[in-house]
Amino acid sequence: MSDSERASAPLPDVPGIERGYREVNGVELHTVTAGDPGGQPVVLLHGFPEFWYEWREYLDPLAEAGYRVVVPDQRGYNLSGKPTGLDAYSIDTLAADIVDLIETTGRESAHVVGHDWGAAVAWDLALRHPESVDRLGIVNVPHPTVFQRTLTADLTQLRNSWYMFFFQLPLLPEWTSSRNRFAFFVNTMEGGSRPGTFDEPDFERYRRAWSRADAVGSMINWYRALFRRRRDPPRERVDAPTLVVWGENDQALVPRMAEESVQFCSDGRLERFPDATHWVPHERRDRVAALLLEHLDGSAPA
Repeated sequence: MSDSERASAPLPDVPGIERGYREVNGVELHTVTAGDPGGQPVVLLHGFPEFWYEWREYLDPLAEAGYRVVVPDQRGYNLSGKPTGLDAYSIDTLAADIVDLIETTGRESAHVVGHDWGAAVAWDLALRHPESVDRLGIVNVPHPTVFQRTLTADLTQLRNSWYMFFFQLPLLPEWTSSRNRFAFFVNTMEGGSRPGTFDEPDFERYRRAWSRADAVGSMINWYRALFRRRRDPPRERVDAPTLVVWGENDQALVPRMAEESVQFCSDGRLERFPDATHWVPHERRDRVAALLLEHLDGSAPA
């Protein structure tokens, strides 16, 4: 079966776009790339429960600006490898995947942008492997120290994070997430976003990704490993210039964590979207893309 026949979503019409597989850190990652092969790499990391398709609208503006855009399905997702065991999904392992992925571009470092779980990996990468990150883009996930502190001290955040505790159970989360055509995942995205953010063709593409063998369990294992295979990074301060984008109507994360996260950055900037949700990369694509382009080329205002 060809890659196009296996694909969960078609490739957008972007110059130089292609899909392929890269062996990194003992796992095969399905990766979509676009732009000048000699351009500075920008790695875009999707969140839960998405896949590379989350960033489809960002490929063209970044490629047009001269970047080499690299968008993987992270391990456990869609067409990428799905190893067994919680050790395979510890945060340090997920970050090591991206270190190796950057090296496949022929560079030792890259700009890295992440949303949701992709942002958690990006934070960890910048803290654990600072030499790999030129500029950091974070969308709606707090710095790990801020999240740990808030989760234990803020009852609102503890209540909002109920699903993380539910995912620690054996088997039941997989069953719940898969029934009724993945209604749990669909409701998470549709119910927590502005009306019209996602349409049925989007969800059909996501369902194809979720339907792949071992996908749901592998995706949930990210949450299990977060609690049971905790691997704190060796430092708390981020040295790479960092842009934090935050939709303030996030149903899962209290908004004050955004400002607190920037305080852990040597060169940090916060851009708030008061009327957007956790799904701001979809809801405010043009503005988020413009902010990222400003940040990556160093032209953002101080």
